[in-house]
Amino acid sequence: MLSVKEVDAKLSRLRTRSSARDQRMRDVLSVRQGDISKVFPSMFSEDYPKPLVANFIDVAARDLAEAMAPLPSFNCSATNMVSDTARKAADTRTRIANFYVSNSDLQLQMYTAADWYNTYGLGVGMVEMDYDDNNPRIRMLNPFGTYPELDRYGRVLSITQVIVTDAETLAAQYPEFYEQILGRNQYQLSSPYVSMVKYHDKDQDLLYIPERKNLVLSQTPNVLGKAMASVIMRSSLDGEARGQFDDVLSVQLARARFAILQIQAAEKSIQAPIAIPQDVQELALGPDAIMRSANPQGIRRVPLELPAGVFTESGVLERELRMGARYPESRSGNIDASVVTGRGVQALQAGFDTQIKAAQAQFARMFQELSAICFEADEKIFGGIPKTIKGTDDGTPYVLKYIPSRDIKGEYGVDVRYGIMSGMDPNRAIIALLQMRSDKLVSRDYVRREIPMDLNVTQEEQRVDIEEMRDSLRVAVAQYAQAIPALAAQGQDPSQIISRIASVIQGRQKGQALENIIEKAFTPEPAPTPEMPPMAPGMEQQIPAAGAAPTTASAQPPQEQGGMAPAAGQRPDIAQLLAGISGAA
Repeated sequence: MLSVKEVDAKLSRLRTRSSARDQRMRDVLSVRQGDISKVFPSMFSEDYPKPLVANFIDVAARDLAEAMAPLPSFNCSATNMVSDTARKAADTRTRIANFYVSNSDLQLQMYTAADWYNTYGLGVGMVEMDYDDNNPRIRMLNPFGTYPELDRYGRVLSITQVIVTDAETLAAQYPEFYEQILGRNQYQLSSPYVSMVKYHDKDQDLLYIPERKNLVLSQTPNVLGKAMASVIMRSSLDGEARGQFDDVLSVQLARARFAILQIQAAEKSIQAPIAIPQDVQELALGPDAIMRSANPQGIRRVPLELPAGVFTESGVLERELRMGARYPESRSGNIDASVVTGRGVQALQAGFDTQIKAAQAQFARMFQELSAICFEADEKIFGGIPKTIKGTDDGTPYVLKYIPSRDIKGEYGVDVRYGIMSGMDPNRAIIALLQMRSDKLVSRDYVRREIPMDLNVTQEEQRVDIEEMRDSLRVAVAQYAQAIPALAAQGQDPSQIISRIASVIQGRQKGQALENIIEKAFTPEPAPTPEMPPMAPGMEQQIPAAGAAPTTASAQPPQEQGGMAPAAGQRPDIAQLLAGISGAA
């Protein structure tokens, strides 16, 4: 376990190595905040300290992040899909994984995390333990001021994050260190901001303040024994984190500078000197002023000649900015009506779709690693604690009780999928999936997993099966009612059919399930059991006991005992019935 001094020395080395990256992040952050004058101070004056054009980079970054922010589907697959027990266990783990996502407010975090990824070219996620609720939580970190260490396989070794905040806020968050953070009776003129360092690796979680002599706010051991973080990086040639807008800052500056020059030209044109003929003795200014001259057409302002290419250059800069930022013109609605077709819009947004798909592939890998860490931490840290979670499946709320050590049992894998339609709008994605399904290229299960909406695959399959069976029962009852005219034409009694159908209708009016009503209505009535006629007094003694051998008289048929066999359709008398009773049970 590293000491505080060793961690601080490591932070100094990481800052030195990442100085160029930090400068790029600082520049693009200033431009996003509207302070482009901090990046290029010599390009602005006191009269125009701020740019006079819209912050195109900020608008494009926000729109791209909002298109990229929707979460993928989280599903756990069973190793044996034929076994109902394995499928039920996988469905339980799926609900647990989705609880991790909802409990962490990951959807809300993704709007900011996607913006960080596009702006800085880096995405950092971490799993933290919430000991109040006894649950792991996923948190996305700001890449600005965060220094990850990775091994050659891309696995995280450590995360060091520097957070700059003011001392008052920090002291309020950690009141037990109030005097150490603020100091007592300190009124010297100094910066009110301090930096707080968060360090995480496989051994510990450390929190300290370098400006307060490395004051340690918190230091806890890492119970899991591994770094609980994941890092993704936007693709680059040199392996350095580079944002999408690093190369277009100068173009944004040129647009801002050009707008200032156009404003200045307009001002000079309006305030140009007035040229008058020599016979004018008095110069009147203001509205409705009268100037007498023998040559009135000579009274005018001195024209300011502007090159025709000035306004053309403004459009050229905007196109260069869109090309460098990979932000199509169709996103802002500036498209010709003649190309508003499926093919035209698809061609205009092709580059926009591909960059969304590339980013979502990175986020899918991150979420897969973070979900696996949540499962492992939940089992090893909160293994024996019974938990109750709530959620919704396809709009239906559910309550699930589980014990991590019993229901997880070392199964940490989560299938995180944006689907092959990532980057497409939902309408085109659904149409493409239906076309592949109609041609039998894919299965229904594949379509359900790839469809761009929140869907519980296992539960939805059960619902579809139930609907199909209910439809079959409904059709069978309808066909059963068609037999009524045929029976009536043959002179038979259709009252039984009418009675059963009426009972089905009455049951549905009461809100009963269709399958229960049909089962009750079409269950055949039990056959009536033959009742033994009453015996004369003393006849019970003549009936042989169970298991006794029948007598010769009782074993013979009635006609051999001197009696007559009953005629067909004639009921036998009591004597014949008693004579035919044997002793066998």
